[in-house]
Amino acid sequence: MGGVEWIDAATAAERLGVKPATLYAYVSRGVLQRRHGEDGRRSLFSAEEIERLARRGRPRNQPPELVIESSITALGVDRHYYRGTDALELARTSDFETVATRLWTAGPATRPGPGARPGPPWRCEPGALRAATAAQRGLPEDLLPLDRLQVITTVLGTSDSLRHQLDPASVAATGRRLIAGLVDALPQLGEPQGESIAARLWSRLCPHPAGPGLLAALQAALVLLADHELAASTLAARVAASARADPYAVVLTGLGVLGGPLHGGASYGAERLLAEVREPRQAERAVTERIRRGERVPGFGHSVYRNGDGRGGLLLDLIKEAAPGHERVAAGEAVLAEMRRRRLPERNIDFALAILAAVSGMVSGAGEAVFAVARAAGWLAHAMEEYDRGTLLRLRASYTGPPIT
Repeated sequence: MGGVEWIDAATAAERLGVKPATLYAYVSRGVLQRRHGEDGRRSLFSAEEIERLARRGRPRNQPPELVIESSITALGVDRHYYRGTDALELARTSDFETVATRLWTAGPATRPGPGARPGPPWRCEPGALRAATAAQRGLPEDLLPLDRLQVITTVLGTSDSLRHQLDPASVAATGRRLIAGLVDALPQLGEPQGESIAARLWSRLCPHPAGPGLLAALQAALVLLADHELAASTLAARVAASARADPYAVVLTGLGVLGGPLHGGASYGAERLLAEVREPRQAERAVTERIRRGERVPGFGHSVYRNGDGRGGLLLDLIKEAAPGHERVAAGEAVLAEMRRRRLPERNIDFALAILAAVSGMVSGAGEAVFAVARAAGWLAHAMEEYDRGTLLRLRASYTGPPIT
């Protein structure tokens, strides 16, 4: 790093005349490079690069940006931070309910100590749960869980007379009921191995009992996926919240966007890719066929983490520890090796989710459901910020149609 002058984020933003959020948007789009300071927390920028950008002005050929100030999640080089705390570390030390509460209230996110009494399990109102379960009776048995979650959310919302109370405490209480309902209204395939959201969700996605290692991996996945700054579904959820849509409508909006193959739906694509690799030697063909058809290889590449998604790395490590030598892990490793041989993008958390589902014997589309249940916490955290802002988010279009006469 000799000969390079490094400046902090505040100085860089001031020189460019932008807000810090815009500065980090430039980083995520590859306009600017940054590195971490010696403390591992501060972001540093090349003074020379900042000066060049300042002289050149706003980057051209970039999509118009909507910068929203938020105190919830910051994106780093290979990981993200919930209210300033490393999400990968929280995935190792905290449960989903604790992290969701931190996102909603900025409270501590550490698992209670040995002598502490755990909080009461999250529960949905019995009547609303019965209605959400009954609404699914006419649905096809092989319907993907994500499609069921949209039906469940709609019914839970119509059953909750408190849904229009938008103060932070009320939204947090609604969030606990809503997320519990999303999980408990799914068809039950086995007996839960506990009262946590992770244990109950396992029993809805997998007919086999959960071993402690794989259940811990599911718990970590929920924590890692709880929020990821302004992902597409979160932006849509924030727009809905800015129009004062209730929390159920906010989550329903997020669910509608999440299923796209370039977002949470990528885990379903990765599941199907992995299903084609019945043994490691078939990985080359599975990857080749997708490239030949001009398709993206699902579960690989990320618009923010260019050199690898730390979330996926941590989740894969937990799966390997829980199921060493498992044939589905070996198949996943073969796909990963083939992608690296071709110098294609690195794996992301969608690929790790697919391996978790395959190793555990979960139902088809389980990864999407894990993603959706987890991200509901983040959508509601962002909704709280929008309710507090009290102004409507409205983008402007750059008109390219026929001349106006």
